[in-house]
Amino acid sequence: MTRDVSRPAARLASPTFSPLYRQIKDFLIRSLEHGEWGPGDAIPSEGELAVRFNVSQGTVRKAIDEMAAENLLVRRQGKGTFVATHSDPRSFYRFLRLVPDGGKVMPTVSDPFCCETVLATPEVAAALGLKVGDKVVHVKRLLRFGGESVVLDEIFLLAELFGGLTLEGLRAGERSLYSLFESEFGVRMINAEERLRAVPADGQSAELLGVQLGEPLLLVERTAYTYGNKPVEWRRGLYCTRHHYYRNELG
Repeated sequence: MTRDVSRPAARLASPTFSPLYRQIKDFLIRSLEHGEWGPGDAIPSEGELAVRFNVSQGTVRKAIDEMAAENLLVRRQGKGTFVATHSDPRSFYRFLRLVPDGGKVMPTVSDPFCCETVLATPEVAAALGLKVGDKVVHVKRLLRFGGESVVLDEIFLLAELFGGLTLEGLRAGERSLYSLFESEFGVRMINAEERLRAVPADGQSAELLGVQLGEPLLLVERTAYTYGNKPVEWRRGLYCTRHHYYRNELG
């Protein structure tokens, strides 16, 4: 049988090569995802993990270094390596980048005023990987810095993960939202992507943020992901930058 030379020969797919330390990293992330070690827990030492995976300690160290750089793990000198947690005060400003013009950190208060289950609009469904009409939990809140209303957040969450969330629960205690999601629902935000643009204040945002109708606000749209790059939260934040600016570190 001869091959038709007018048709291109089929090519075998090349196997995807993954460095050994990346394979160890993937194993560790799956262990975190499945709850083998919870937020704030110490993980086994590099030596113990090297024995467990039958690799060198240097390979384990490289995997852990990369996970620490991605805020999945935290190294503590003389104490060991721990699973990162939103309860750590240092993690608060990892996801909130608004800074007072004077640079001084001001006391931040979250004031939620709405929590309800709604049907996903096309925009929300696209952001969370849902079907239009699927149930989502809808939260509205104000963030106050030093008593000044600065951020109006509209947040949408997967109902399958946050179905028990209530306004009373949101108002209880002084934890950040992500700390609450982690401790009460077992959902940890690993990373997020944001889109920023300037928009004019509408009637509601002008009233709640104490600005003039049409005054420029910074719109920050964020999709937050948990383990496995699964989107679990989409929010639209309107930021008043009259006395604050958005700060990001590159590199």
